[in-house]
Amino acid sequence: MMLFSHLPGDEGLPGHARARVMAAVMTTTLMGVFDGTMINIALPSMANALHVSASVAVWFANAYLLAAAMMLAVFAVLATRVGFRPVFLSGLAAFTLASLGCALASSADLLIGMRVIQGIAGAATLSIAPAILRSVFPGRLLGRILGLHALLIASSTAIAPVLGGVILHALSWQWLFAINVIPGTVALWLACNALPRPKAVDKTPFDVPGALLSAMFLGATVMTANSFSGLQGFNTDVLSWASVALVSAVAFTRHSRRTRDPLLPPVIFQNARFTLAALTSLASFVSQGATFIALPFLFQNVYGFSPVVAALLFTPWPIGIVLIAPHAGRWADTFSAPVISTLGLMIFVVGLVLLAMLPASPSTWDICLRNLVCGIGFGCFQSPNNREMLSNVAREYASYASGVLAIVRTFGQCLGAAAAGVVLAMITTASRPGLDVQAVHLSLWIAVAASAASVAFSLSRLRKPVRAGASEQEQR
Repeated sequence: MMLFSHLPGDEGLPGHARARVMAAVMTTTLMGVFDGTMINIALPSMANALHVSASVAVWFANAYLLAAAMMLAVFAVLATRVGFRPVFLSGLAAFTLASLGCALASSADLLIGMRVIQGIAGAATLSIAPAILRSVFPGRLLGRILGLHALLIASSTAIAPVLGGVILHALSWQWLFAINVIPGTVALWLACNALPRPKAVDKTPFDVPGALLSAMFLGATVMTANSFSGLQGFNTDVLSWASVALVSAVAFTRHSRRTRDPLLPPVIFQNARFTLAALTSLASFVSQGATFIALPFLFQNVYGFSPVVAALLFTPWPIGIVLIAPHAGRWADTFSAPVISTLGLMIFVVGLVLLAMLPASPSTWDICLRNLVCGIGFGCFQSPNNREMLSNVAREYASYASGVLAIVRTFGQCLGAAAAGVVLAMITTASRPGLDVQAVHLSLWIAVAASAASVAFSLSRLRKPVRAGASEQEQR
C-alpha cells in the first residue's frame, strides 16, 4: 500500500513500523469514540440492572465525557514533556483495564468510577493520536492518514448507537465494555513494539495553574451542554455551570497572557491558517452536535419511527463519509487542502438545508439521501482541514495542535448540543407538552447557520500564507 511505502528522504518511520503504529492508534481511537457514544442506548437497561434511577444512569455516560473533556489539553501538553510513547501506552493500558472494570462492576458507584478512569485514559490517547500519526508518517502522506483517522472518528460516532443496539439486543450491557479488552490488549502490544522512544522532550515547566483552569473550563462547558440537552431548560444548575465555565475561561485567558510558559503556547495561534482552521472545525462540530441532538427527536417524536429505525436512518451519514473521506485525504496531499475542505463544507451546508426542509411525511429514501449528502460533505471537509491544522505548525508543536483539534471537536459538539437543547426546551415548554416540530426544524436551521459560519472561516484562510518553513507537500 502507498501508506507504507518508503521513499528516499521520507521522514518518520519505515513502512512496516508505520503499519503497526497505525493499527494501534486506529484501534485505540475506535474504542475511545465508541465508548463515548455507544452506551447511550443502553442507559435504561443499565439503570434497571443496577437498580438506580434514570438521573443516576445518565452519569454512566456523562462521567466518561466529562473526564475526557477535562483532560484533553493536559495530556496534549504532557506529551511534549515526556514524549508520545509513555502517555499513549499508559493511557491505552489504563483504558483497557478500566473497560474490564466496567464490565465487572456490580454497583452504580463502581461503574461511574471506572467510567471516570476510562475517560481520563481515553483523553490520553485521543488528544495525541493525530500528532503520533504525523510523527511516524512522511509529509507526503499526511493528508491520507489523517483522512483515514477522520473517517474513523466520524463514522464511529454515527455507527456507535446502531452497534450498541445490536450488542444490547444479543447480549447484556456488560459486553459494551468487555469487547474492548482483546483489541485493547492487541493494540497495546503493537504500540509497545512500534512506537519510537522519545529522543528529545521539552524541558519547559508544566503549567499547573493553566492545566487546572483548562480542565475547569472544558468540564463546566460539558456540564452546561448536558443540562441543556437534557431538555430541562434554564435552571440553577445550568446557570451555575455556565458561570464556572465563563469565569474559568476568562481566568485561563488572563493567565496564559501573563505566564512565561503557558499550557498552550500562543505562537501556534499566531499562524492565521492554523487559527482559522481551528475555528472552521469548531463551527462545523457545533453544526454536527446540534444536528445529532435534533434528528433523533425528528425521526421518533415527529415522524413516529421506532428507535431502531431512527438509528438506521443515520447510517447514510457514515456511508457518505466512508465513500469520500479517503479520497479527500489523498486529494489534500496533491491539491490545496483549504479549497477541498471548503468545497466539502459547502456540500455539508446543502445537506443540512435539505434536512431542515424535510416535508411533513417524507419517505425513508428521501431522509437517507439527505443524510448521505451531509456525510459526503463532512467527509470531504474533515480530513483536509485536519491536515491544514497539523501542517501549519512546526513539527515540535504537533502535540499542541493535536490537542487543539480534539478540544475544538469536543467543545463544538457540546456547544451544538447546548444550542439544540435550549431551542427544544424553550419551545416545547412554551407551547405544549409534546415536542413541537418547529423546535426541531429551528435546531436544524441553527446547525445550518453554524455550518455557514464554518464556510466563512474556511474561505477567509484561502488568501493567508502557509507557515514559514513548511515542506513542499504542506504548501500544496
